[in-house]
Amino acid sequence: MAIATTNPTTGKIEQTFEAHSEEEVERRIALAQSGFEDLRATTYAERSGWMRRAADILEESIEELASLITLEMGRPIAGARAEVTKSAKGLRFYADNAESFLASEQLDDPSVVGASRAGKTYAPLGVVLAVMPWNYPLWQVLRFAGPALMAGNAGLLKHASNVPQAALFLDTLFERAGFPTGAFQTLLIPAARVEGVLRDPRVKATTLTGSEPAGRSLASIAGSEVKHVVLELGGSDPFVVMPSADVERAATVAVTARNQNNGQSCIAAKRFIVHTDVYDEFARLFSEKVAALTVGDPFEDSTDVGPVATKSGRDELAEQVRDAVDKGAEVLAGARVPERDGWFYEPTVLAGITPEMRLHLEEAFGPVATVYRAADREEALSIANGTTFGLSSSVWTNDDDEEDWFVTNLDAGAVFVNGMTASHPELPFGGVKDSGVGRELAAEGIREFCNVKTVWKA
Repeated sequence: MAIATTNPTTGKIEQTFEAHSEEEVERRIALAQSGFEDLRATTYAERSGWMRRAADILEESIEELASLITLEMGRPIAGARAEVTKSAKGLRFYADNAESFLASEQLDDPSVVGASRAGKTYAPLGVVLAVMPWNYPLWQVLRFAGPALMAGNAGLLKHASNVPQAALFLDTLFERAGFPTGAFQTLLIPAARVEGVLRDPRVKATTLTGSEPAGRSLASIAGSEVKHVVLELGGSDPFVVMPSADVERAATVAVTARNQNNGQSCIAAKRFIVHTDVYDEFARLFSEKVAALTVGDPFEDSTDVGPVATKSGRDELAEQVRDAVDKGAEVLAGARVPERDGWFYEPTVLAGITPEMRLHLEEAFGPVATVYRAADREEALSIANGTTFGLSSSVWTNDDDEEDWFVTNLDAGAVFVNGMTASHPELPFGGVKDSGVGRELAAEGIREFCNVKTVWKA
């Protein structure tokens, strides 16, 4: 893929960028190493001040950044503004909490290990390579960068090739805020050159948010180099509705849960698994509300759903739907490519999904929902757990026993009860099975790229 801003609303290339030369990449890796040495010598108080200033810069640039997000990947402008605000919040969270998250800990009774003092400390690893996606071009990057830099690591960003202007804004953000030169930089390189960077001995660890194949590839390289890796990969999140739920409320939230960010979110609800007693009511309400969404120019505040970010993504989505319909799926809403410029796809609801359909197991990365009927909670759980993914999940029930049962038995990195899945700086985020390894956010996220060092004194 060329490194270029291509407006998905029109399909036109707005600006192209030259990839960094091998010499420039080498210069930036060397600068990252020196930036790490400088940063690790600073105090938490110094880093906190710089991190808060970075958050201020984001908020001062909110209209510029929101417009950039909408231009490069088509997110409706209101959501783009919200992403900027959330990113600033995330940076401030780590500015406020990093020192306590990484405080040294001592055994209450060190004599049990034959010591006068024993415990653990946290130390930064060094330069960390982040390979990031286009769907949340600020938030995905900054939820890594905030904790990584507050821990004293340096960051190198290989961003998605279709959001180069967002990548270049981030390239200078932290130095503008006061961090040492080199502490965080962007590499404008294609995916084929990531391996060379990861194998550089100065790069100590890596993280990727993206597709399962990309995660497997990166992890295999990191494994061969014995380097730590954190992966947040795909999801096919279940949204389970039981008879005790507020069905009207569940259907309303389901529309947002599936179609947020034009349906292009790993943690968007994708499979709606509904108990047979309330299936007909939910399916009717949900499909009516989805059909009422406004599809259009993402720069308009009235737009609910904009374009899919890339032509290949839109075409893949259309093919997944076509495959399901050809094999007998029922169309409850949408399932059409609008006759207009750009890479739009109508918000879609399909029922009657069977195992031979691609949508039964594949992630639909766009505004396409599948609805399943379940006879009881056991069948609902079987459908929910019946994929290779396990990122997040949502359960709608007002039965306490049922709630506990689903929380215990769902194979997912998170369970949200009577609400839609979301990421919060205060809570750990990540998945199981093919959805990834490791955690971002909260205390767990900042500790991922630290050496947990045991200290024992006689």
